[in-house]
Amino acid sequence: MTHQEETNLPEELMQLLCEPEGEHSRFVNVLRLLLNEAMRLERATALQAQPYERTVERRGYANGYKPKSLATRLGQLELQVPQVRGDVDFYPSALERGLRSERALKLAIAEMYVQGVSTRKVTQVLEQLCGLNISSTQVSRCAALLDEELQQWRERPLGEVPYLVLDARYEKVRQAGAVVSCAVLTAIGIDAQGRRSVLGVSVSLSEAEVHWREFLSRLQERGLYGVRLIVSDSHGGLKVACAARLAGVAWQRCQFHLMQNALHLVPRQSQKSEVAQSLRSVFNAADLEAAKRLLQQLVQKHEKSLPRLSQWLDENVPEGLSVFALPAPQRRYLRTTNMLERVHKELKRRTRVATLFPNEASLLRLVSAVLAELSEEWECGKVYLPQSETE
Repeated sequence: MTHQEETNLPEELMQLLCEPEGEHSRFVNVLRLLLNEAMRLERATALQAQPYERTVERRGYANGYKPKSLATRLGQLELQVPQVRGDVDFYPSALERGLRSERALKLAIAEMYVQGVSTRKVTQVLEQLCGLNISSTQVSRCAALLDEELQQWRERPLGEVPYLVLDARYEKVRQAGAVVSCAVLTAIGIDAQGRRSVLGVSVSLSEAEVHWREFLSRLQERGLYGVRLIVSDSHGGLKVACAARLAGVAWQRCQFHLMQNALHLVPRQSQKSEVAQSLRSVFNAADLEAAKRLLQQLVQKHEKSLPRLSQWLDENVPEGLSVFALPAPQRRYLRTTNMLERVHKELKRRTRVATLFPNEASLLRLVSAVLAELSEEWECGKVYLPQSETE
């Protein structure tokens, strides 16, 4: 804490303006003097007394000055911030505005980071626009300002969600000096009104059953209930976790992945088109009975020519027919995980700029910000799942 005598402002301003220094340096000194004087006057107003003035209205006492460096477009300002003691809460409004501007700048940096702009490009933009030299480490620190808000979004209360779509994708993360692939677990829900929302996201070391079970458990702890159908791929860990945490809920295996898996069992390229068309007829059948009948015909047709395919179809395709329990207008929206696959493509577009994340927290921050924005668009947009034949 330093003591500083009150200045004669007009005389000091005249001296500064007449000094034979560069124009830039002269204006920096003028700005410094004006800010210091404005802060002193504001302190006197807050104390309701001038320096050394004795008055019954006084609310506190001056307590010297504290040095502070402030970065501006003109250069670095070395200011003397007035201090007070007693029953008065005081901080110069000019510096408060500066703090708000600083916070706004940091949030802007974080937003650029979320939009997929690399840290190197962010530093270049800020240097051109603001004349500020900011390192990539500082950009990452600014992005961390989003963490509290994103944590609140990930922990927001849930409610009844009849339809649940689950999937995962992988990103490269540095961990303990090595580069590993981490799974980004994502859950999308469709409510009774047919509106979509991103229910949750998590970053785990893999898609093992323990990670999916923990992920689903957190969704339930936040209030998720009323699930009638789960749509996902046939990942072993995911299936076991769903059976444990959502026992009795119907499971719809993604028909797109079923088609891909089936075609991998067809050795000749010339046969793939025929098998794909036949399997597509099963998925597009008018009802469940028709789908089962077409499936049985397909199994019998290839029983001798393609025995492995025939057996695989008989054992796996029925898992992709649960969607026939829904009204016809809703089936094509819930028979695959394509909706979530498109979300993953958007995530990939944002994350490929980073290439490698320094830790799991930075990956979770970015995917959470992207998914929160997307979920808000869905919740405020059109209804996704039709409720009748006319929709």
